[in-house]
Amino acid sequence: MDQRSVRIPVFGLTCGAGGMSTVERALSRMPGVVEAYGNPATEAAYVTYDPTVVTVAELRRAIERAGYAAGPPSPGS
Repeated sequence: MDQRSVRIPVFGLTCGAGGMSTVERALSRMPGVVEAYGNPATEAAYVTYDPTVVTVAELRRAIERAGYAAGPPSPGS
């Protein structure tokens, strides 16, 4: 399995980690996502995924369906 990591900014979070938990759940449920976690302090989701199964555009759409705006992705660490 090919794995890549990406950092996606998440806009529209209010204080607390509740919104980030919603984003994490939305991403984790997607086929091809190996790991998804968010950091409310940096307002970003960090996702490890299989690019043969899911695209970054689909990851961004999942964030938007969860009720938040997704910024331009950058390579994750």
